[in-house]
Amino acid sequence: MIEIRTSSISDGEFNRGVFATCDIKKGQILHEAPVISYPNEQHHHIEETLLADYAFEYGINHTAILLGYGMLFNHSYEPNATYEINFGNHTFDFYAFTDIKAGDEILINYNGDVDDKEKLWFN
Repeated sequence: MIEIRTSSISDGEFNRGVFATCDIKKGQILHEAPVISYPNEQHHHIEETLLADYAFEYGINHTAILLGYGMLFNHSYEPNATYEINFGNHTFDFYAFTDIKAGDEILINYNGDVDDKEKLWFN
């Protein structure tokens, strides 16, 4: 359903993104990313590494590093996917926010809400 390929919108060292290998319908789950969480008071250690750009808020007192493809989705203010935190499963569950065609890059809004246009740390 999804794969990692070179992304034309990424300007990182590896220029990776997540792409659909088949058509995905709006609302369909496309990935469940397992979580490694840690208390927020430990985040200053992560801030000194590249991982700081990939960490997600995980509840009130924790931050999370996502496994699987979770940290490889690129950002858009007009995303075609969204995610929900599944605390019971300890996963971030990614869903199609719109219909996605095979070959399209799957994009999320890093602000956590598809309608949030607030500037991000890298803008």
